[in-house]
Amino acid sequence: ISASLAVHNVPEGLAVAIVLLPRKISKLTAALWCIVTSLPQPLMAVPAFLFVDTFIPFLPVGLGFAGGAMAWVAFCELLMEAIEDTNVMTTGIVSTISLCAMLYMQEIIDGESRS
Repeated sequence: ISASLAVHNVPEGLAVAIVLLPRKISKLTAALWCIVTSLPQPLMAVPAFLFVDTFIPFLPVGLGFAGGAMAWVAFCELLMEAIEDTNVMTTGIVSTISLCAMLYMQEIIDGESRS
């Protein structure tokens, strides 16, 4: 989990640096701002855990809402945009291949966790 969070922070840091560097901010200052923008994550980890631990009975509702929101964005926004940018055939083939690859990787991970 730590590695996935660290990798997730890379694009966020790049987004901050992309804004700062063209404004003639030094590389060191931009790097420090990139680090500073990630500081709330470890600082808020314990309060977030305590909050979730307290409201654990409502967790399925929150996860269901989040899953529904992600499905809505995927199907009604991203998929439609992909069809507009390419065509139905290309979008369908790439989506199917991506789904198969994801399910394959999930099966590998699931199989390793059982053994």
